[in-house]
Amino acid sequence: MLTDRARWDVEGRDWPNRAQSRFVATDRVKWHVQVMGSGPVILLIHGTGAATHSWRELMPVLAAHFTVVAPDMPGHGFTVGRPLGGLSMGAMARAAGALLAELQLEPALIIGHSAGAAIAARMVLDGLVAPTGVIGLNAALQPFPGLAAKMFPTLARMLFVNPFAPHIFAGIARQRGEAGRFLARSTGSKIDAAGADFYGRLFATPAHCAGAITMMADWDLESLARDLPRLSVPLLLVHGDDDAAIPLASAQAAVAQVTGAQIISLPGLGHLAHEEQPGAIADRIIGFARAIGVMAA
Repeated sequence: MLTDRARWDVEGRDWPNRAQSRFVATDRVKWHVQVMGSGPVILLIHGTGAATHSWRELMPVLAAHFTVVAPDMPGHGFTVGRPLGGLSMGAMARAAGALLAELQLEPALIIGHSAGAAIAARMVLDGLVAPTGVIGLNAALQPFPGLAAKMFPTLARMLFVNPFAPHIFAGIARQRGEAGRFLARSTGSKIDAAGADFYGRLFATPAHCAGAITMMADWDLESLARDLPRLSVPLLLVHGDDDAAIPLASAQAAVAQVTGAQIISLPGLGHLAHEEQPGAIADRIIGFARAIGVMAA
């Protein structure tokens, strides 16, 4: 039987790191969140259309050194509900801050992938958290270039007002192998079949598709780009140079805006670099954490 929403006992039956999952309620949102390890706290924020499965191999490596917190963001995965303000960048940042308060955890480091990096930066800029540093993995911190700057928000809003759009996308995703083909085309990454299957399970649920569409429809990268020079904590961007979704030039432009920011380019990796080579990404994270004093050298 098909359902609009991902079910923990069906789509989540063998979810990665399932033993570390818990469900936590804040105002308007019931979160699916995974907590693992001990030590300084790291918050992991996934990007649009993803969920905690995106960290399936990276999270256990980091948990050897840190307390790692990874939620499904509102509208995604197994998290239910909408924060006040919907799925705008500011609302998502405030919601993540409320989750951390409920968990009574203060992050020393925030790591965001793609749009998750924008949420991480927004949390710091809005004074919701005070981490020692921020890492963006294939970060979406700059407005889309050229014609895409107008096309993507317009398309997203058109889809948002069409109640059938999420069901159409979910129907396409249910076709055998389509999720893997879509990921390869749109990200430039080559991930394993198990990883593609987890994406496929979520893409096949209209609620998850609706979450991704709604998030796109209310995403304000122009304001973030204007505010980015105010970011006062160390920033590291790690970017696969074969990223088919966000060009390396976008990360380079973001680094140029933030005093002292650094960039590391990873040859041959795409938008899901942290899923392609989690060990290599973990090495960069640990190196940065040592450099800024989050963990001992």
